[in-house]
Amino acid sequence: MLKIGIIGVGTVGQSVCQILEENKDIITARAGVEIKPMIGAVNNLSKKRDVNIKLTDNIDDILEDKDIDIVVELMGGIEEPYKVVKKALKNGKAVVTANKALLAYHRYELQDIAGDTAFEFEAAVAGGIPIITALREGLGANHIQSIKGIINGTCNYMLDKMIKEGIEYDIILKEAQDLGYAEADPTFDVGGFDAAHKLLILASLAYGIDAKPEDILIEGIDNIQKEDIEFAKEFNYSLKLLGITKKIGDKVELRVHTVLIPNSEMIAKIDGVMNGVSVVGDKVGETLYYGAGAGGDATASAVIANLIDIARKGKGSPMLGFTKSLEDGLSLVDIDDIETKYYLRLEVDDKSGVLAKIAQTLGDNNISIKTMLQKSASNNKANILLSTHTCKEKNIKDAIKDLENSKVVLSKPAMIRIEE
Repeated sequence: MLKIGIIGVGTVGQSVCQILEENKDIITARAGVEIKPMIGAVNNLSKKRDVNIKLTDNIDDILEDKDIDIVVELMGGIEEPYKVVKKALKNGKAVVTANKALLAYHRYELQDIAGDTAFEFEAAVAGGIPIITALREGLGANHIQSIKGIINGTCNYMLDKMIKEGIEYDIILKEAQDLGYAEADPTFDVGGFDAAHKLLILASLAYGIDAKPEDILIEGIDNIQKEDIEFAKEFNYSLKLLGITKKIGDKVELRVHTVLIPNSEMIAKIDGVMNGVSVVGDKVGETLYYGAGAGGDATASAVIANLIDIARKGKGSPMLGFTKSLEDGLSLVDIDDIETKYYLRLEVDDKSGVLAKIAQTLGDNNISIKTMLQKSASNNKANILLSTHTCKEKNIKDAIKDLENSKVVLSKPAMIRIEE
């Protein structure tokens, strides 16, 4: 029997206990040994929880218990879980975590501490989708060329509703909060930070690159307006918040932001709160992983998959599948050097000569226009909606600054990147 201690018995922790009990026979058959939750650590012992295990408010009751084989960390946060997980590993206990923020900041330190003690984290990215296993094992023969992920269901739900039903951002955010998809303070989701934490984990698995959230481009979805939806529909795009990493020579791009993506792309078809990750390998081509990215049962399913894996294998291989030396000499692409296509929304006076001045400003910054729409607005104003050919991030930023300082554009330009 493998005895489990769970730190953080909330929605996911309760689901872990329930599934281990309800599906005990099939889990035991697959693991080769019974996996039994014994004790859970919580902050508030007076809060009712639907579990049949002992509860404690002292984490050391788990960490110092020599009978506990595996610690399941479901606390959330960064530094406190880091201390807890370090102690568990140093005490020789295997660890399973669903904590993407912890891994976004401390994954390499924890790999070094773990050594050959099992440390698993399938549930940290994309809930019940086995994307960690796919990258570590299923695609192990491939150089990974790119990963594009819809890895935040809240943003996908909101953007899907906005583009299909024309619902404005503030209204759909309130609906997402009412449905429990978004928190009272939704910044972590809609600002792109949740997706960024997950992307950093995927980039480590693909390239062995050690980066922190502060090192990469992170933008959210809160600047989307109805004119942007109209442009997307006109030119057959979907709007998605994507986490993107790709290898270009000896550089790796890492970025999270809203994109306009052609409707023909496989990942564009992922709707609602679902998650999807597209991985392109040099030998296998594109593979797409789709499923529930959050929720108690889906996330618990991934946690238990890790428990079964530990039961089968015992000792762990390096938690990221390799050490940082997987791809020698790789470094991050500087944000200003990212190259893609762009969409701009510009509020202007509806009069002659405006388009020529805009085109001149863009041309001065080595940017050429690909497509354009003009939408009339009130008070003799218009919205110019245009897309560019591929250019550098620095050039588009400089052009936006020049347009903002000109007498032609009346308000701060809006920009969305195009991923094709």
